[in-house]
Amino acid sequence: MATKKKFPNGRMASIKMSGGIREILTRAGEMEEEGRSIIHMEIGRPDFDSPKCAKDAAIKAIEEGNVHYTDMAGAYDLRCAVAEKYRRENGMDVDADKNVVITNGAMEALTASFLTLFEPGDEVIVPAPYFSAYADEIAISNAKLVAVPTKMENGFRVRVDDIAAAITPKTSAVLLNSPNNPSGAVLTKEDLEEIAAVAVERDIWVISDECYEKFVYDGGHVSIASLPGMAERTVTISAASKTWSMTGWRIGWVVAPEDMRPYVNKCHQNLTTCANSFAQAGVVEAFAGADADVEAMIAEYRRRRDMVVRWLNDIKGFEAATPAGAFYAFPKIAALGMDGFKFCSWLLEEAGVSTVPGEVFGMPGHIRIAYCRAYDYVEEGLARIKKAVESL
Repeated sequence: MATKKKFPNGRMASIKMSGGIREILTRAGEMEEEGRSIIHMEIGRPDFDSPKCAKDAAIKAIEEGNVHYTDMAGAYDLRCAVAEKYRRENGMDVDADKNVVITNGAMEALTASFLTLFEPGDEVIVPAPYFSAYADEIAISNAKLVAVPTKMENGFRVRVDDIAAAITPKTSAVLLNSPNNPSGAVLTKEDLEEIAAVAVERDIWVISDECYEKFVYDGGHVSIASLPGMAERTVTISAASKTWSMTGWRIGWVVAPEDMRPYVNKCHQNLTTCANSFAQAGVVEAFAGADADVEAMIAEYRRRRDMVVRWLNDIKGFEAATPAGAFYAFPKIAALGMDGFKFCSWLLEEAGVSTVPGEVFGMPGHIRIAYCRAYDYVEEGLARIKKAVESL
């Protein structure tokens, strides 16, 4: 007898089950199996290896039997390393026991934070374009995403007046991502001070996704939690994934106000129990000894960024802002007369270049190009794009 249960449930009804990055990657894979040469510019995965010191530390941890549960909030030495980093680099007063929870990547850190912070029906203001998973995670937490569009002419930096205009009695928080995926926008200290003033005045929270913190090419990174009045109303999210090219290690963290932290930890405990023990050991060593690896990676990404911008500015029908951070470009393609989905599908079939439509990120008329591949590989992809577009 068939069940009467129907899917999706109410929380997941707004979640799109197709048309995202993974579907594009699947089609690209099918074409490769057919013998086509495909340039992958869709997935935001650093192409560098993880630091050797981190790998050695993880191997040592396994060999020494560090293969069991850790403290649910994370190994104490890793929590201390996270806290010390934020005190030293970000000007934040962070305590390993009172503020830090180690999670299975930033995705779990975000989900656990949303489930802890939001009530059903709460509104979350999110500058667009935004990381595509935000919409799904907010929906799963039974809250509502309220998109605030940004403009390419302003480097995709959100204007505080637009945030203020979007606030309603149901507004719970603003979700910031700086440096931004997909646009590469980096909010300045002045931007953040203006947003902080509104957050304090209107008594709303800020969730600050800072996973690309080290990938800043113009200006510098500022954590909004370091500003006056913000420590008690800010949740800071980050991870090892991008900083040390450790995407598969799945280690992230939440830095939360002391009164929120036990509840984030309880949510995390019931989602995944704890993060991987020997992966945590590797990240401890990355904090201690992998600065040179990060510096080399950032220097190379800056070189690639500059090359990407030169190419994009030479493609007729493209308009592009210079990304100040991350490792993505987000050119406007509206002048070509196609929406992002149609253009990316055409580009994949015509030129063998896999990119992502802006619709996935809440901003139609753009595409995202990831330049986290070897310099010559990225340049070949851009040459193919230029040739294909100029044939239209």
